Amino acid sequence: MNDMTDSLQGAAYFPSIEKKYGRPIAEWKGLIRSSPLTKHMELVSWLKSEHGLGHGHANALVAHTLAEDKAK
Repeated sequence: MNDMTDSLQGAAYFPSIEKKYGRPIAEWKGLIRSSPLTKHMELVSWLKSEHGLGHGHANALVAHTLAEDKAK
């Protein structure tokens, strides 16, 4: 599996992330992109500690956002 495949599978979490945390995915991606953090696990930890996301949800958002940015 490559990064893009992994991150696309992570997108399967998006409807439940929006439902559970009440923010659209675009807003989460904006938060990730505006964070001074750049490393995958730093961002995951930050989403968990600052925004109360579960590990799987935080990981899916970070993976998808970073893969998107890398593809640009």
